Amino acid sequence: MIGNVMFDAVLGFLSNGLTKASAWQIVVYTLVVTHITIAGVTVYLHRCQAHRGLDLHAIPSHFFRFWLWMTTGMVTKEWASIHRKHHAKCETEEDPHSPVTRGIKKVLLEGAELYRSESRNAETMEKYGHGTPDDWIEHKLYTKHSALGISLMLIINLMLFGVVGLSVWAVQMLWIPIMAAGVINGIGHFWGYRNYDCVDASRNIFPIGILIGGEELHNNHHTFGTSAKLSSKWYEFDIGWMYIRILESLGLAKVKKVAPEPKFVREKSIADLDTLQSIISNRYDVMAKYAKSVKSAWRDELDELRDRSKLETVFLKSSKKLLQCEPAKLEASHQQQLTQLFAHSKVLKTMHEMRVELGAIWGRSNSSREQLLQQLQDWCARAEASGIKALQDFSLRLRSYA
Repeated sequence: MIGNVMFDAVLGFLSNGLTKASAWQIVVYTLVVTHITIAGVTVYLHRCQAHRGLDLHAIPSHFFRFWLWMTTGMVTKEWASIHRKHHAKCETEEDPHSPVTRGIKKVLLEGAELYRSESRNAETMEKYGHGTPDDWIEHKLYTKHSALGISLMLIINLMLFGVVGLSVWAVQMLWIPIMAAGVINGIGHFWGYRNYDCVDASRNIFPIGILIGGEELHNNHHTFGTSAKLSSKWYEFDIGWMYIRILESLGLAKVKKVAPEPKFVREKSIADLDTLQSIISNRYDVMAKYAKSVKSAWRDELDELRDRSKLETVFLKSSKKLLQCEPAKLEASHQQQLTQLFAHSKVLKTMHEMRVELGAIWGRSNSSREQLLQQLQDWCARAEASGIKALQDFSLRLRSYA
């Protein structure tokens, strides 16, 4: 009789654990704990440790270190080093996880293995691992026994939910390799939209950054790498930034860097040194707005292009995409295609050439401020005398930067 009671008790424990939670309660628990892990990665590992966009108080800092040790086994120095190298060598052969050089399938499906492989590179750790935790608990526990934490997490889940806890633990262990190593590092450089034409292939996966803690806004991040805030447009939401602001209001965080926000003085009649400094600081915003002006000019020209040039629709569609690209990135075949297009549209040719000239203003490191200002003023004068409405409107906006 006693044996049967004990057997039933053991069986009940194995089936339901200590909590006797329902299926929905287990699902909610899993979503909560995986989201805390994501928050730890984006707030602590990424924005605080890798990029120094904010400082964290000891309380959240140690909590995230402990939690990530329990749920991922990742070592702070390794993660920060690999991510810093990714930014320094982005889209090159030395990039630890670029889908441009390694293929989207490789990064998406084997991102975690790429991370482990690079973590064994002593040169990467030495060169990019500066400023990460170097205290007793890091050496004696988190780094030395990185597998112990995830083992304890398994035991906790089994005690809470019985054998179902094994599935919960498996989801926790797969969450970061899939969502961070695979989705962010893979899809974030392969598919999505771009607010800014920065030098790499980064893209915003989705404007609502909740599932991956705001890391969905990957193009914004690569454009302003040290910014603690990843959203930049009014329709974008970065839940990681919301957590940072909450911590800051509680005195547990201090934001050090955010992306610059342009200011304007609409009454300006001529560009001055303040204008020059502002457009250099906000050059990505400037070029994003210029890209919109190119789209406007394209719409104005499209009907006439179709009527007078007889160019094929496929050619026109691909040419429109090429006009949005950074001129320096265009391949020879693309440049030839645009040359063919420009033979039928002086307006689009002018828009393209003026874009190249504008970008050269902040690329001329040997010119004095006065020389650069003269070039900017000359650019605005020619734009406003061009007779192209999209270019004229852009020039009026450009000289109002302050």
